[in-house]
Amino acid sequence: MFPDLLRDDVFRLETRRLWLRWPRASDAEAIATLAGDREVAEQTAHIPHPYPPGAAAEFVLRSRAANLGGEALTLVLAPKGRPNDAIGCIGLWRVGEGELELGYWLGKSWHRQGLMSEAVRGLTRLVMDVCDVDAIKATSLPGNAASRGVLARCGFVDMGEGVVFAPARGGDRAVRRMVLSREASRLPAGRFDEQARRCA
Repeated sequence: MFPDLLRDDVFRLETRRLWLRWPRASDAEAIATLAGDREVAEQTAHIPHPYPPGAAAEFVLRSRAANLGGEALTLVLAPKGRPNDAIGCIGLWRVGEGELELGYWLGKSWHRQGLMSEAVRGLTRLVMDVCDVDAIKATSLPGNAASRGVLARCGFVDMGEGVVFAPARGGDRAVRRMVLSREASRLPAGRFDEQARRCA
């Protein structure tokens, strides 16, 4: 699903204020602290609260293995001036023929600065350009208006209500479904834009 460019751990994507890079073992402590914050975890389907000891290290290992195998792409967000400091994560995984699912979280101290919109826009543009993808889907819990705002700013369209399995929230949960089509992304297949690329 994902090309060799994205399956190498030297890959990183540059946006105006961020580096999006593969997670490292040294990120585990920050991931456990930031993702384990109740306000962050409870807006996701898969992050438990309290965050179990050792779970962040396991997440890093699983993410790296999936990245290497081309099954998914999980990247850490780090500020440009502090590339070793993880402040959030963003990921894509296959959910159907030509379709990917997007998920993300950002440490609470970095909310309301437009950073996740920047990360989502940069990653979706790149993936639409280098992968054979027709649509990228995303969901948000009903109370997470901030996430829907991020998606809307990045061209995602609201597709109405749905239900997803949210193991960390105790089972099935109602969600809002949103989708970004290739047409809406305004990137024709096969055009490798240098500005979108800007990666090692």
